[in-house]
Amino acid sequence: MSAIIALVGRPNVGKSTLFNRLTRTRNALVADHPGVTRDRQYGLARFEDRTCLLIDTGGLGDGEGVNASLQRQVARQSLQAIAEADAVIWLVDGRAGLTAGDELLAEKLRPLCAVLHLAVNKTDGRNPHLLSADFHALGFGRPTAISAARGDGIHALMEDVLGAIPGHEQKDQAEINHGLKIAIIGRPNVGKSTLVNRMLGEERMLSCDQPGTTRDSIAVPFQRGGRDYVLIDTAGIRRRSRVTNSIEKFSIVKSLQAIDAAEVLIMLIDAGEAVTEQDLSLLGLSAGSGKSLLIAINKWDGLDDYQKMRIKDQLDRKLSFVDYAPVHFISALHGSGVGGLFDSLEKIRSAQDKKFSSSKITKLLAHAVTVHPPPVVHGRRIKLRYAHIGGHKPLRIIVHGNQTSQVPTSYRRYLAKALRKELKLSATPILIEFKYSSNNPYQDKKNTLTKRQRDKRRRLMRHVKGRK
Repeated sequence: MSAIIALVGRPNVGKSTLFNRLTRTRNALVADHPGVTRDRQYGLARFEDRTCLLIDTGGLGDGEGVNASLQRQVARQSLQAIAEADAVIWLVDGRAGLTAGDELLAEKLRPLCAVLHLAVNKTDGRNPHLLSADFHALGFGRPTAISAARGDGIHALMEDVLGAIPGHEQKDQAEINHGLKIAIIGRPNVGKSTLVNRMLGEERMLSCDQPGTTRDSIAVPFQRGGRDYVLIDTAGIRRRSRVTNSIEKFSIVKSLQAIDAAEVLIMLIDAGEAVTEQDLSLLGLSAGSGKSLLIAINKWDGLDDYQKMRIKDQLDRKLSFVDYAPVHFISALHGSGVGGLFDSLEKIRSAQDKKFSSSKITKLLAHAVTVHPPPVVHGRRIKLRYAHIGGHKPLRIIVHGNQTSQVPTSYRRYLAKALRKELKLSATPILIEFKYSSNNPYQDKKNTLTKRQRDKRRRLMRHVKGRK
């Protein structure tokens, strides 16, 4: 079993930078602003011949621009990480020196941490011994001077930390993000974190009425009914014109990266606000990505019968372009309808695991073309000859034929729908690409006239000019 190490400290001391350095990823959102990290972030770090599980946490102490309720939740997440960890790395800011906040935090951490290592960060370009001198007064032994940004002192720190953890033998460990990857997406404050907590059965993510509570994309692996899943909570995506904060811009980038990494997307829509233009934009992005899609209408239990009927009518009118996606009416807060999401997720898992031969795809293509032939372009009918699988997750079908560049979008949608129906793919779209399979040997070649043809053309031109 690998050692578990938690990174704690005041806001903006470099915990996420050290997390990214040790895990060799960019999973943690990093910005020169206090209070960026809020939820716990897990990642695997490999040091020499050992592997450890790192936990990045939010800042302990008074966060700048954070209300008291949210700060208490951030502190609760950090304390939970400390309780899980075999060792704790407490990061302090060497350039700021020893502060009253550090002394108060030392009193909180002393009874909670059996093994604690003090790391003085941001010592690059300065005398590390001078910057570390004041922190001896905290009484946690000799502090280690490091630079999380440049990597200075990291080797010595990890030697001390892992050397003080007995009884952990190195074993081969798979990636923690193993299972069906599911990203919860939507606008801010529609209940994404609440839904993640409900599906996990614990208060794993921060949830608050304040929009923009979630800033980073957090992947949480779990099991249900013996099946592996990875839930990815993402930050809310607003219209570009409304995004002015640089941290929110980074959060949206992380959300888009989570969409790209996921295998299934759950689009969460607030029933009280119906389907907005931003919801349609996100649904269009999801459809274009080729990922399997579920649509969850949240806060359904707070509507009366008339409002429910009006919302269903609006869904029928506006969501026709994602008619393959099942619609679930749920309450993330109370849990009603959430179990149905797992039933759809298992159907999607089965659909994604299906394998199809080229001969079967070609037969289905021929049947679809027979039922509804392609249109005629410039007096010639488009011919679609054969098809094959071009990739899985997302499912991509390559269709070969003549004049494929002239295939209209409507016919492309028809083929995708017909093939999806015959292949019995639940909530899974098909991306169709057309290839031109016939080469014209005379294409881009100019015909050379004989002497007789040139003379005839010359006589014709004189005759035409003479008539004028």
